[in-house]
Amino acid sequence: MFGTLVHAQQRRVLRRSVRVDCQVVRERDFKLLGSRSLDLSPMGMLVMAQERVLTGEPVIVAFRLPQSSWWFDSEATVARVVHGRRPGDAGRAFGLTFETLEPDAQDLLRRALRGVPPPLPMREPRVDYAASIHLAALS
Repeated sequence: MFGTLVHAQQRRVLRRSVRVDCQVVRERDFKLLGSRSLDLSPMGMLVMAQERVLTGEPVIVAFRLPQSSWWFDSEATVARVVHGRRPGDAGRAFGLTFETLEPDAQDLLRRALRGVPPPLPMREPRVDYAASIHLAALS
């Protein structure tokens, strides 16, 4: 049975394990929430938390393209909060989804991240049981 299990792919875009300089501030009080990202994709980033943050909070993020002097600005939303309790967590962090990053900037970012490896997974991949049953029925 275990040979027929299909791992679920839940991400829309592959994240890349790259640390970039950034500044993330909360919209309502302009308090600095983080200044170092752990990974990056054209759709968002994971940032080490300097302050507490809530899921759904609107923020403003500025970050520097890896290995360049170009900075990008975007409004973003906190998509998830990492409390740093799981084995392998680097500490408290939060994931952002870019809201206003221009398509040209996303394309430039996508090209700059090409060849950068993804972060190592910290837990087992989820199983897509429906696809597994379909695959088993075909064999």
